[in-house]
Amino acid sequence: MLLRLVSRSTACDQLRLIRGSLRRSLVTISSDEVVYSDHGDPCKVLHRVSRNLPSELGAGQVLVRMLAAPINPADINMIQGVYPVKPQLPAVGGNEGVGEVVEVGSSVSDLRRGDWVIPSFSGWGTWKTYAVCGASEMTRIPSDIPLISAATVAVNPCTAYRMLKDFEELSEGDVVIQNGANSGVGQAVIQIAAKLSLKTVNIVRSRPDLDSLVHTLKSLGATHVVTDEFVRTPEMQELMRSLPKPKLGLNCVGGKQVADILKYLEKKGSLVTYGGMSKQPLMVPTGSLIFNDVKVRGYWMTEWNKQHKNTNEMQEMWQFIGNVIRSGHLKAPVHSLVPFEQFSDAVANSMEPMTTKKQILVMDRTLVK
Repeated sequence: MLLRLVSRSTACDQLRLIRGSLRRSLVTISSDEVVYSDHGDPCKVLHRVSRNLPSELGAGQVLVRMLAAPINPADINMIQGVYPVKPQLPAVGGNEGVGEVVEVGSSVSDLRRGDWVIPSFSGWGTWKTYAVCGASEMTRIPSDIPLISAATVAVNPCTAYRMLKDFEELSEGDVVIQNGANSGVGQAVIQIAAKLSLKTVNIVRSRPDLDSLVHTLKSLGATHVVTDEFVRTPEMQELMRSLPKPKLGLNCVGGKQVADILKYLEKKGSLVTYGGMSKQPLMVPTGSLIFNDVKVRGYWMTEWNKQHKNTNEMQEMWQFIGNVIRSGHLKAPVHSLVPFEQFSDAVANSMEPMTTKKQILVMDRTLVK
């Protein structure tokens, strides 16, 4: 069953009524949660439970009502037990999502009722309906952006922004080349790069609906979209000769696609790896290192957040991303809204090969129709 969002004003009216009833007594509140007690196949180890919340908030705690949460590759890997972050079991699934602050403890000063918040770190467990947690575990985000943009803003757009900002000094007209361009990060790279007046060369896998995918990515602002097969042709070499040499390459696939990107990078350019969907080691030609002096780096948004919480860099990032979303230049990824209780279908769909739609769990049907 797929859903669509109701109007923001209707949702806000419903949330005000819920907040009023919750303030009277926390003892009646329970949270539905999607949990796993063992690592393994997500389709087999995930199950839904109900847990009563504490009857009172601690001085530094907040009550958060989760609104929506996506299913990302990192969520699947964490459940499988192959992700660097391993929450203590049993654990609630999900790393990303947006919630609303319903109530705050007596000593909480940086959050207030009605704020939209996201978890400050990986492994928090977003696939649940409510949470009582420390206020420090939450980061406030703009509440005047679309709900689905808010639910998916913490991982992909932030990763895209930081990679475009932190590794090379890029100027208007510079070129970025990336593989996995149809991924959530890839789509965000295309849109943010376009906003920054950068050109992008976007590599995707061949597929039956390639024309539709190319149209989608170009509508987001992609300069060129090519397949992994086209990359190894004389036509690709001709295309790249017509452009400035890319200063920055972004990799989420691995294997020989890394060599494909490196042969087009400018001397002393940077290749940044943020994923490894092929599960193959990076193929880095010796000549790229010796004769072109390229820099091969890695990036993990989780580590950046740890190092930069409450810094000016983080505030500037949120301001930029919020403005780009409001202006319509950064859209939420193509997605399906799925009722929370149908989480198993959403998880299975998210693991399908060449999936193009982000599965997003919606915790309250009153927010959608």
